[in-house]
Amino acid sequence: MTLYMHPVSTASRPVRLFIAEKKIPIAEKVVDLMTGEHYKDEYTAINPSRMVPTLVDGDFRLTESAAILRFLASEAKAPEYPSDNRKRAKVDEALDWFNTQFYRDFAYGLLYPQVFPNHKRPTDEHQTGTIKWGLDKAKVWFAVLDKDIIGSQQYVTGDQISIADYFGACIATAGELIGCTYEGFPNVQRWLGNVKKLPSWPTINEVMYGFASSMKGKDFVNL
Repeated sequence: MTLYMHPVSTASRPVRLFIAEKKIPIAEKVVDLMTGEHYKDEYTAINPSRMVPTLVDGDFRLTESAAILRFLASEAKAPEYPSDNRKRAKVDEALDWFNTQFYRDFAYGLLYPQVFPNHKRPTDEHQTGTIKWGLDKAKVWFAVLDKDIIGSQQYVTGDQISIADYFGACIATAGELIGCTYEGFPNVQRWLGNVKKLPSWPTINEVMYGFASSMKGKDFVNL
């Protein structure tokens, strides 16, 4: 199997983290998002959506980070994706929650327009409005995550880590690119601290943290 990915990609990082933690033998191929390699014919033939990650195993191709996590965890019979239907349903619920409004409003509304030129809005007025809207929405979702989803638990579905934690933590920590500290969300801070204890976390996120360091000192709107 081969995983097409980029080490800074918010969607690639949770898959790479799970693969590393479970020591799954999968080759990696970097798709350079910064130079637009994902728009070239060679990659669009693999993933017409021009996104990463993509998992390829012969004629089998799977896109979408959450789908890849579910597949790999099922294949590995990993406890991070329980076989019990009710427990698995709660993991699926958390994955879908992160992958819809949380990811959309936090990443595409607040984070990406400030970091990536191709996400910047065409006018200053539009850019300012988008970021304000993203910030307001992100505050709502982080409050829900902090009080209603995590609460006193160690992880998002209880006291055992799941693939929803891999996925959600990688989205949330993307905020470190713009200096988010999650002050005011103590349960989120504690939860992220728990996920960051995974042995592979520093290695998998090394490039992302290097990218974040390169942007220190810039004036970002953040949480």
